[in-house]
Amino acid sequence: MSDAYSDIRKDFVRLSPEITKKAAAFQPAIFADVAGRRGAMHGRIQPVSPDMKLCGPAFTIDVRPGDNLMIHAAIALAKPGDVLVIDGKADQTSALMGAIMTNACKVLELGGIVMDGAMRDAVELRELGFPVFSFGFNPNGPTKNVPGRINHPISCGGVTVNPGDLVIGDADGVVVIERERVEGLLSAAAKKVAAEEARIVGIRRKEALRPGWLDDALRAAGVLKAGEVL
Repeated sequence: MSDAYSDIRKDFVRLSPEITKKAAAFQPAIFADVAGRRGAMHGRIQPVSPDMKLCGPAFTIDVRPGDNLMIHAAIALAKPGDVLVIDGKADQTSALMGAIMTNACKVLELGGIVMDGAMRDAVELRELGFPVFSFGFNPNGPTKNVPGRINHPISCGGVTVNPGDLVIGDADGVVVIERERVEGLLSAAAKKVAAEEARIVGIRRKEALRPGWLDDALRAAGVLKAGEVL
């Protein structure tokens, strides 16, 4: 069967390591802003430890709630740097992964795990330090019986994720940027960072405590009349 029609797609176009490294220098919030305030997953998906960060190409996995058969297959196929992005259907009735599988991901030098579902072994995961973002924890284990899909488009945390898309996460949460857009957004991200740093410097000097656009925005919203100021 052709890979294009298979439930398990082994190959896809990944971001280059150079572009991924450049992207990793920015916060997910910066990418969300320059991408039109799109791409941020639902806040239910949070890092196991607040100091965890990840950045890499998405290796997508679609599973049935409570079953991790396809995650085991994905770990066997993923390449170093890949971020496993798992559509667990926001189910919290059982964990889909724990310390054993996460240790395997670390040894294989994967880029991290993002899962719209529950993990377990919280203490061990925090000690391990491998970046894991999930929808909470549950001590109940999964089954390993139900088929799913690997490297097809999925929905994770309310965001569409395609294989190879950039996945970047920190304490704020996870943002997904379409692979084709990443390189073109790097300069916009750099400008955004520079502008925010300059704004903070002004605030600390008490020179720019009020945004210059505020009055115009209030007039446009009908809160202030034409020519009126705060």
